[in-house]
Amino acid sequence: MSFLIVIAALAFLMLVAYRGYSVILFAPVAALGAVLLIDPSAVAPIFSGIYMEKLVGFVKLYFPVFLLGAVFGKVIELSGFSESIVAAAIKYIGRSRANAVIVAVCALLTYGGVSLFVVVFAVYPFAAELYRQSNIPKRLMPGAIALGAFSFTMDALPGTPQIQNIIPTTFFKTTAWAAPALGVIGAIFIIVVGLTYLEWRRKTAAARGEGYGTSLLNEPERVDTTDLPNPILAISPLILVGVANFALTRLIPQWYGAQYTVDPQVIPGAQAALSVATKGVVAIWAVQGALLLGILLVLLTAFRRVYERFAAGTKTAVSGALLATLNTASEYGFGGVIAALPGFIVVSDALKSIPNPLVNAAVSVSTLAGITGSASGGMSIALAAMSDTFIQAAQHMQIPLEVLHRVVAMASGGMDTLPHNGAVITLLAVTGLSHRESYRDIFAVTLIKTLAVFVVIGVFYLTGLV
Repeated sequence: MSFLIVIAALAFLMLVAYRGYSVILFAPVAALGAVLLIDPSAVAPIFSGIYMEKLVGFVKLYFPVFLLGAVFGKVIELSGFSESIVAAAIKYIGRSRANAVIVAVCALLTYGGVSLFVVVFAVYPFAAELYRQSNIPKRLMPGAIALGAFSFTMDALPGTPQIQNIIPTTFFKTTAWAAPALGVIGAIFIIVVGLTYLEWRRKTAAARGEGYGTSLLNEPERVDTTDLPNPILAISPLILVGVANFALTRLIPQWYGAQYTVDPQVIPGAQAALSVATKGVVAIWAVQGALLLGILLVLLTAFRRVYERFAAGTKTAVSGALLATLNTASEYGFGGVIAALPGFIVVSDALKSIPNPLVNAAVSVSTLAGITGSASGGMSIALAAMSDTFIQAAQHMQIPLEVLHRVVAMASGGMDTLPHNGAVITLLAVTGLSHRESYRDIFAVTLIKTLAVFVVIGVFYLTGLV
């Protein structure tokens, strides 16, 4: 019975997410509903002692990353830098390689620190123009955007500042650059297989004589490219974020050591020394510093373009960051409550029956990401509940935690893109297409991404590469 209660809570959360209801509202309802069926008197204590503690802990760690990422993406958009990058990619890669252009631009923006939600809005007008001129069916466009923005740059490539690559650092005490060789191999696999699939779809449509399409929804206005910033200037903040992230990841431990203590004389109002174990927050501090430097560079080089719309733009960015943070934090709190219930022991024991710790972690994270429709949410639930188990199993088999980090991060971005995923819904809404028209290609990218996780696991066991 306790197992069925846990399954019912997960199914309820998945259903409300699919229906478009707020996870912030219904995650505690689902979690506490499960508690209510087990012990009604425990509802209030568990809400305060577990759910809210987990939620607040997540916000404490990750809200600055969400916030700075959203502001960085917004100033890149306001400055015209994103439009300049897209126009340059079309010019130098060529209109005949429409899929490669869109994948490359989306990948560059997301790896440079721009939120994937922002990337969709920034790239769509140019992608529509490019597909129209190339006479490629518009319905194939979401697959290309998903491959570029939702896959290898989100969690496979080492150093990516996307939140899916940052969350594992606090559990495994790793950095965003964990397992670089395996991450690059996984990314290459996704790019090659993904572009091969997209080109096959394009050629199949061309052989049938299918063009861009008519009577389409949400068609963007033609993009004016006559007064865009220099593309070298436009790409410089993205490069700075990557370089600064890499440098700060290595410099912060040298500056602060394993633990840093602030003298009570510096903060007399605290009435005690403040000590922080730096190993668990190096990756977070590095990404925050890198994004802050990127924002400052955009403001310094494009102040006139950004200034007029900065107030309104940053309000939008802050609102988006708050919503994204609380969505994921709510799911994290949900995971903490579910993990404490007796029924979850049954689920945990069933997953433990998978003997290989990497496969176990990949299946667990990917399954929960698929159920919640969120890579960060599913990963948070899995790690909140089972990170200690993953770590113990990996250490028992002498598997580096860097490898576990990369596998977990990549697994979170696989089956998360089921139909109820927020990014998928946003992508289809922005492009004016339906699940019926375009979800097939998004799902193909999902399968490729999921398969890549097991390719990486296989490469590790065959070669020992990290």
